[in-house]
Formats: sequence, C-alpha cells, structure tokens
Amino acid sequence: MTRVAVLYGGISAEREVSLASGAAVIGALREAGFEVTPIEVTDDARALIAALTPAPDAVFNALHGRFGEDGTIQGVLDWLAIPYTHSGVRASALAMDKTAAKTIFAAAGLPVPLGRLVGRDELAAADPLPLPYVVKPPNEGSSVGVEIVRIGDNRRAEIARTWRYGRAALVEEYIPGRELTVGVLEDRALAVTEIIAQAAGFYNYESKYADGGSRHLIPAPVDAAIYGRALEMAVAAHRALGCRGASRADFRYDETAGPPGRLVLLEVNTQPGLTRTSLLPEQAAHCGMGFPALCAWMVERAACRAGE
Repeated sequence: MTRVAVLYGGISAEREVSLASGAAVIGALREAGFEVTPIEVTDDARALIAALTPAPDAVFNALHGRFGEDGTIQGVLDWLAIPYTHSGVRASALAMDKTAAKTIFAAAGLPVPLGRLVGRDELAAADPLPLPYVVKPPNEGSSVGVEIVRIGDNRRAEIARTWRYGRAALVEEYIPGRELTVGVLEDRALAVTEIIAQAAGFYNYESKYADGGSRHLIPAPVDAAIYGRALEMAVAAHRALGCRGASRADFRYDETAGPPGRLVLLEVNTQPGLTRTSLLPEQAAHCGMGFPALCAWMVERAACRAGE
C-alpha cells in the first residue's frame, strides 16, 4: 500500500481553500485504497519537515497560493527527495508569477491580455491604461485582490492606497465576454467549462467559493472552433510552462466584435482546487473519471523534480 502524505492548509491568502481541497483529497485517497497521513501546514517549517520524517512514498500537494504553489514547497520536497504531485519548482514559480507566465505564453504564440506592472504611486496618480482595466496582484491565485476599474469609477486612488500585495500591481486591459476554463491532465485537455458569476459581475474570490456564487456549464455552449481552440491552447500553455500532472487554464472569450470571437489566455493554475465540485474534478467526471480515480492518477504520477 502506498503511503501518501497530504499537505494542506498553508500560510497564504488561500488557506481556507486549501483546507477544503485537502479534506476532500484525504477522503478520496483513502477511498482509493491509499494509506494517508494528513499534514496541516502552518508557519512552522521545522514541524513540517519533522512530519515528513520518515519520508512517505509520495506527497500529495493540496496547498494553494504562495509557499504552496510558487515553487517553495516544491523545492523543499526536492531537497528531501520525496516524490510529489503536480508541477516542479520552475513551472510552479513561473505560473505563479503572472508577468513571467505571460511572457512565456506570448513567446509560444498564445494570445494574452495587454498590460504591464505598475507601481502604487503611478496607479494613484493616473489611469495607467484606457478604461476599463483590471488590477491584480502579480503573484496570488483564486482571484485574490483582483479589481476592475470601469468608466466612471473613482476607486483607482483608493485601490492604490490600500494595495497590500507588494509594491506593484499587474494592470491589464479588461476583456469583455465570457469566462472559460480548461483542465489538463499531462497532454490531455479534458473539457471546456463556462463559468457564470451569479452576482459579482466577474469570477472573483467570493464567486469561486461562496455557496451559489457561480454556475458551471459543461460543455461550454460556445462555437465549435472556439471550443477546440481552447482545448489546444490549454495544452500548449501547460507545455510552455513545463507543467506536470494536472493544471487548469483560464480564458476570456470576447464575442463583441462578432463570431467566432476572440479567445485570450489569462493564466495557468498549477494547483487547481480539488473539492469534489471544483472545476477540474467536474471536468474529469464529465470525461468518466471519478474523484478518487483522479486523485489516485495524480499520486501515481508523483515524482521528484530535482533532476528536471
């Protein structure tokens, strides 16, 4: 029986999301027949290393956000020579750094939003892009801190004054239209889901995790060519970053200029949410893979990435 340690919790802004993912994964792996050791990660790194001694056969990384998704814990596990799920140090760090990821996507010929890093003082002084535009942290996930500044909006100075995600923000053009996402398992794109935020007007943190915050349409009711293109782009983005295991690519689909519309890659998530109703498990189920089987698939592909 494979001994699997599940890391969950962590110290990022996405701790509560990770606690939910971890609890679901623990149950699914036990259902799949694994011997599971839950490890709730805190700010005590020594305690974490002690909990991983003696080493398990594999670590299931159910952490989200900084320190769990940005290459930090991946480097620790490489150092300890413990195989782990999902991507390694380099791909994790690149995907979490939205500016670096966009550069790589653009070099691979994938369409990305126009934008740039902007200091807080510059943002406070004037609009850095034509309205409307999006202001987001350059290294957070789950839409933490994302704001849309629209025509007639007077919140720009307040956003700059209260910004708590470092000295700079990533400012990008606002792309109207629909929210699409595609899960990837290694070289296979699963499906395209359309996400409809119920109240916020865009898919923010509350829409993602509040009960009834959003609806998921799978398969997405979009033009067949766009559907196929989204599948192709998700796999291309996964490969461009050097991801392993599972990832999820997020898109905006703008039909305002007429069909077939404009498909734009926003980002790749190397640690997608993993409750039974999260987007990636939903798509896996749509393709005939139940949640315990999905989690087992990830463990079976766990590896030590230090040699990559």
